[in-house]
Amino acid sequence: MQLSLKDDLPFVSITLVHNDRDVIIDDVLVDTGSSSTILAAHAVVAVGIEPDLNDILSVIRGVGGVETVYSRRIQAIEVGERRLKNVEIEIGAMDYGFPINGILGMDLLTRTGAVIDLNRLAIEFARLS
Repeated sequence: MQLSLKDDLPFVSITLVHNDRDVIIDDVLVDTGSSSTILAAHAVVAVGIEPDLNDILSVIRGVGGVETVYSRRIQAIEVGERRLKNVEIEIGAMDYGFPINGILGMDLLTRTGAVIDLNRLAIEFARLS
């Protein structure tokens, strides 16, 4: 799968599947410095994911600052031709001052054995999940 560079950062598009509905989410950063996968709240509303009173909020910290997120187990995420089922993601505002709809973190990158080839600007997946 091709990576696209925006401001020298690697981005992909993913498909999120939840409650048998799907949405394509563009501008998802491939980030080996992020331990978890995070998606923007506005990007997941299309498949019916919204916060509820029972959600447990967590605070995450990174280079982009501090953010409050909640977790949700979803049906699947598709990255290129790879489909990951029964995935837990974090959801937050993701207001970092530039267009970003998500972060594909190490949780999913390691689960799939992702290989990032910066010479070809490509990402491949070694393992089924």
